[in-house]
Amino acid sequence: MVALGYHGDAFHGSQVQPDIRTVEGALIRALERLDWWREGCLEMSSRTDAGVSVRMNLARIDLPAEVARSIEETNLLRAMNDNLPIGMVVWSARGIPEDAHIRYPTARHYLFRTEVMHDWPREVDTEIFAEACSLFEGEHDFTNMCRLEEGKDPMRTIDECTPWLSSDGRVIGISVRSRAFLWNQVRRIASAISGVVSGRNTLEDIRTALDNPEDPIDLGRSPSDGLVLWSIENPHSEGMNNGLLPDTSWFSEPPSDMRGHTRWLALARLEMATLLEREWLKRLK
Repeated sequence: MVALGYHGDAFHGSQVQPDIRTVEGALIRALERLDWWREGCLEMSSRTDAGVSVRMNLARIDLPAEVARSIEETNLLRAMNDNLPIGMVVWSARGIPEDAHIRYPTARHYLFRTEVMHDWPREVDTEIFAEACSLFEGEHDFTNMCRLEEGKDPMRTIDECTPWLSSDGRVIGISVRSRAFLWNQVRRIASAISGVVSGRNTLEDIRTALDNPEDPIDLGRSPSDGLVLWSIENPHSEGMNNGLLPDTSWFSEPPSDMRGHTRWLALARLEMATLLEREWLKRLK
């Protein structure tokens, strides 16, 4: 089982698609170059959409027996990373039981930097922001807070939805944990919470959207470049992730005017990418 990360703007999502650069496709090509590829030998833990960055996803790779018996983690990481494209890295690996499957994690943790929202206010009411976050905790029908796929159960339990704070106490986004999410769920939650402090919507709008899923209410969808799958857990991943939030003391503050904010978004994207690279380098060292 390997822990891997990637920049969202470098791939068109995680799942294999013909003639399109994807995370799974890049893994397959790396395994083919190493002569480790066998049909059905790769299983990804979590699917991510185009534009969504990932600090930590998990993949199961059934290595050829002669490789699995002798290869050390350092050599496996070096071999994989020498054959992966820029924008993607494998940063940890460990042996797991042959009958272990990782398709259904026990927990997922997302961070979303709500500062990238176009109407993000200069002054944020932290108490209102925290209250908006808390409305999503627990079990709810998230029909109004996702792009519901046919046959999917809209009921989900959010274990944690809290403000993501910088080291100086500034609200920079949200931290959300659950065993399973629906398509676009975190991005829609982030939009609704951000809307409360910007005045785009109210706390009551969120309550109504959650309590009356049969009545369509659209509270917006945040851009994918603010979203990071921070960590993922299963019964075999203990110790791979330290559970800490990253140091963001060096994050810049968004300007208050619309034109300035639009230009600042390029810097924010660079900061989010740098955050991931720092995390991966720490672990590779």
